[in-house]
Amino acid sequence: MKNKRSTFWHGENDMATFTYRDKTYDIDDRNFLTDRDAWDDNFAEGMARKLNMAGGLTTDHWKVIHFIRKTFTETGETPLVYQVCKACGLTSKTLKNLFPTGYLRGACLLAGLSYQDRLINYYGEAAPKAPAPASKETPVKTYRINVIGFLVDPGEWDEDYAWHRAQEMHIRLSDAHWRIIHSMRESYKKTGLVPTIFEVCENNGIEIIELEHLFPSGYHRGANKIAGLPSIFQKI
Repeated sequence: MKNKRSTFWHGENDMATFTYRDKTYDIDDRNFLTDRDAWDDNFAEGMARKLNMAGGLTTDHWKVIHFIRKTFTETGETPLVYQVCKACGLTSKTLKNLFPTGYLRGACLLAGLSYQDRLINYYGEAAPKAPAPASKETPVKTYRINVIGFLVDPGEWDEDYAWHRAQEMHIRLSDAHWRIIHSMRESYKKTGLVPTIFEVCENNGIEIIELEHLFPSGYHRGANKIAGLPSIFQKI
């Protein structure tokens, strides 16, 4: 049976609707489902077509999608990429091939996690403690960050910023960390886009499991934040 074509249009307040096989879903301006309880297999299949995922969803796609939803339902948190790879028996390269648009903008989007849910659960972390008062001889640089802890202007980034953010995450920056951080910033400078975790691994010749050891809090919550790059949900 021939499938009806999906339709997509923008509405008011950066909201939109997405229709596939006669069922309509409310989505935000980045295609994320606004109500995760409205998700069903039909949404995933239709959105996969919209993302130009050739061949449709395979057994491996569904394994990842259902694992993400199951983990979120049981814990209230989105699983990290490393956890997905381990649970589903995939390598970073295989996961990238399955979801070319990225983990968050591909797998999580298809799993129907809402924008609001992701802000609450994906970025949930303790607020950093206030630094000790500086002496009059020590100049203090102020960095502007948004409500979820990302640097407002990537141009304000410097290595002192990275060092302090890493300290908050209990990460001691090594040469390996700095290679990743500078690689990410160089990629962003060239393209104007935050590189995906897959691109970072390829550019630095490492596997996702190695990146996990370097940034235990996750690629987005750890490496991306320390590198001073925007959140993918932040309009650039």
